[in-house]
Amino acid sequence: MRTKSELIENKELLLDKVYGTLSGLAVGDSFGDAARSPENQFAYGITTDFKEGASWSTDDTEFGLLTAKILIDTNGNPTSADVVDAWLSHVAGQDEFPRGGASEIEGVRNVKRGILPPFSGIYNAYSHSDGSAMRIAPIGIICPGEPEKAIALAEVDASISHYREGIWGAQAVAAAVSVAMVDGTIDEIIAAAVAAVPEDSWMRYTIEKALELIEKHGNNPLMAWMPIHDALWTSYKAAAPEAVASALAVVKLFGDDFRMGVIAAGNFGRDADTIGAIVGGILGAKYGASAIPEKWLEKTRYPSGTCLAFTKGLDIKEMSHQLAALIK
Repeated sequence: MRTKSELIENKELLLDKVYGTLSGLAVGDSFGDAARSPENQFAYGITTDFKEGASWSTDDTEFGLLTAKILIDTNGNPTSADVVDAWLSHVAGQDEFPRGGASEIEGVRNVKRGILPPFSGIYNAYSHSDGSAMRIAPIGIICPGEPEKAIALAEVDASISHYREGIWGAQAVAAAVSVAMVDGTIDEIIAAAVAAVPEDSWMRYTIEKALELIEKHGNNPLMAWMPIHDALWTSYKAAAPEAVASALAVVKLFGDDFRMGVIAAGNFGRDADTIGAIVGGILGAKYGASAIPEKWLEKTRYPSGTCLAFTKGLDIKEMSHQLAALIK
């Protein structure tokens, strides 16, 4: 691994990795949402590229940009009160959240009732969802090589809408991105994610189970593919222990190439847009925007505002410059 100081000194590389992470999240989100559509599955079986025409973002990208905006507005040092203020300003004013995650909807309703973190996350029927893990990559961005700092900030962000497994999933992803930012190996990235999760948790069990199955099948993606799905399946496909473990399994199996990782994540089924967003964020941090097809970067550069209206037309590249400026 390189050091944080070495990364900061190489401004071009730093920006490439920041943009790669934020764009990777958006690419994985849009790609996964398209790949799991009945139309694509019927036409292609396995989707390997974006089709012609406009792309769209879902709550993964748009809440990820909300997290990024909170970091930018607070100079990288958000408090729980800052998160609440941002959600009241940019989320609470909407009456509907098309394609919005249940955990986020419950969280903002709680805040509007005066129920503040951590209780807005605790008193939440979907507190164990993957909604915090999908949005958390920007925190890993500003904590390169500092997974413990990323873990602490991830809890600040996630607690507005999540508790226990939901927070641990976010912390695992933030730690993974943090280590990927300084060129950790795939095994080091996954180890950082595992270390962020309590040993006796459901989340730890599912991650270790997925890794065990990969080893059992000799790291062969086709042989491990169905056993991983069978072992992790839950009745609620957006449960963090299923989705985060699935994403880390994809990183382990396909993490040597950004494009292959996103293709595998997008075609994983289940909560494919979130699995894609997590994988895209982690591999984008490791390999940078220079490893992402230019067409993919441009196709997802300006969010559609599908769930959060304020994100429509935001420039992901410009926000990457703002995030990079926070890393000192």
